[in-house]
Amino acid sequence: MGLSLVSIGVLALFALIMAFKHFFDFKSPEVMYEAIAGYGLGGSSIALFGRVGGGIYTKAADVGADLSGKNDYGLDEDDYRNPACIADNVGDNVGDIAGMGADLFGSFAEATCAALVLAASSPDLKEGWCSLMYPVLISSTGIVVGLLTLLVQTAVYPVKDMPDVEKALKGILVISTVLMTPVVVALSKFCLPDEFSMGVGYEHVHWTYCAVSIMLGLWSGLIIGYVTEYYTSHSYQPVREISETQKQSAATGIIYGLALGYLSCIVPVICLGITILISHTLCGMFGVALGALGMLGTMTMGLTIDAYGPISDNAGGIAEMSGLPETVRGLTDCLDAAGNTTAAIGKGFAIGSAALVSLALFGAFTVRAKVEHVDILNPWVFTGLLLGAMMPYAFAAWTMKSVGTAANDMVKECLSQFPKIMGPEKMKPDYERCIRISTEASLREMLAPGSLVILSPLVAGLGFGKNACAGLLSGALVSSVQLAISMSNTGGAWDNSKKYISAGGLGKEFVKGSEAHKNSVTGDTVGDPLKDTSGPALNIVMKLTAIISLVFGSAIADFSNAEGGPFW
Repeated sequence: MGLSLVSIGVLALFALIMAFKHFFDFKSPEVMYEAIAGYGLGGSSIALFGRVGGGIYTKAADVGADLSGKNDYGLDEDDYRNPACIADNVGDNVGDIAGMGADLFGSFAEATCAALVLAASSPDLKEGWCSLMYPVLISSTGIVVGLLTLLVQTAVYPVKDMPDVEKALKGILVISTVLMTPVVVALSKFCLPDEFSMGVGYEHVHWTYCAVSIMLGLWSGLIIGYVTEYYTSHSYQPVREISETQKQSAATGIIYGLALGYLSCIVPVICLGITILISHTLCGMFGVALGALGMLGTMTMGLTIDAYGPISDNAGGIAEMSGLPETVRGLTDCLDAAGNTTAAIGKGFAIGSAALVSLALFGAFTVRAKVEHVDILNPWVFTGLLLGAMMPYAFAAWTMKSVGTAANDMVKECLSQFPKIMGPEKMKPDYERCIRISTEASLREMLAPGSLVILSPLVAGLGFGKNACAGLLSGALVSSVQLAISMSNTGGAWDNSKKYISAGGLGKEFVKGSEAHKNSVTGDTVGDPLKDTSGPALNIVMKLTAIISLVFGSAIADFSNAEGGPFW
């Protein structure tokens, strides 16, 4: 999946550049690449459907299947008699595969477009085709590195037993990062001039500065991945602590899970801060865009290991529905647990890269809207900052409530069917009705959060001026990063805590059917919308608000007064 998506993305972008270059007449390369920035807007718009709509679909089905089957009839969520089981399995593809793919494609498209716009503004870089295509080449070489990684992985991390699966999946990230590092240095050396200008204050940028910026993003991504794994894998202490507290009650498990999520923000935020500080100091906003491309340099492998979890989960569902022996389900559960951890790592990558991409797009917006500086003592900036910081909470609340509403409808539907399914009639479950409930809910419930993201920067910019819009973007970016990391890791930890207890991690007396397991199911059910709907969807809040502001930057500047306040 990872190799296919990045290949299609790079080919489509390159074809668009060539078409614009040969069939349209632009005044300058800068104008052409500003037009091509629409490619990123298209990617993020589709990601809104994939992430938000897909997240609501999958978790409505998952939570509905869990509650109706396990809590009322003692059925597994994938038991063929559970009417929601097919919707649940379809949801894994809609939310976890299509949603993550669309999200990371949006990040790749926006980061590349932002870097291309900034490269075209440099009088030195736009003279050479190779130096101008440098951002596209970073992603292109990532495909080759991904292929090499898959060849090397089998020799370095052979899988001989179940515990080796998780090591091999994590090893893929390490190998791809190590292989990508010399490629980045060589690419920078041969594609870029020895020294070039990136505008006022950055007249003497050396090619090594660009290589350093990319490597900071590349290695920060790996660190964020490993920190995410530490907080969400049941191989480590944090998740096992949650499992221990669930012996007593579900409430203590919830408290520990929330605390774990908040703690897990610290290292990723420090990594992002260091990457932004150094890359911006060396190359300005071009460095930040390159840092985002560096973090996405291993996207081929990041998506590959992210898709592992949903595939394993669906395999387990098929095994359950087909009535295969318990040993088969045991094997798929082990694979699924490893896949859950790698999916959490993938979400960490997605959130980190979204933050860097959003900052690069914000920098491009300030240039296009002619925002000289963002002063928080300015009342319009501070008002926008407060509203922007509030946006992720409103967005998360609406998406979580949407999952709850749709899951409630799903439970009602399942409970209306169960008496005839389990009774003497032995009625065949009506899977189609449950699929329809999830589909209709996902399309209906995404309207409010989607409108919030799309309209907020336009209302702030056109109604209250470019300073208010700059404040809104700053607040949304900073607030979304923290909330997205904590929600994703909290949900992932609760999920793997349940799997740890199910596998007998606390002892044979605490397996399925025990009070501890029931408490862990509660935590897992609460965590589902956090880790698979609201948390990952906050990436869209960061990116879509920024790129909409960039696309409408000139209009926002025209609707502002000389000081940057509202025109009225």
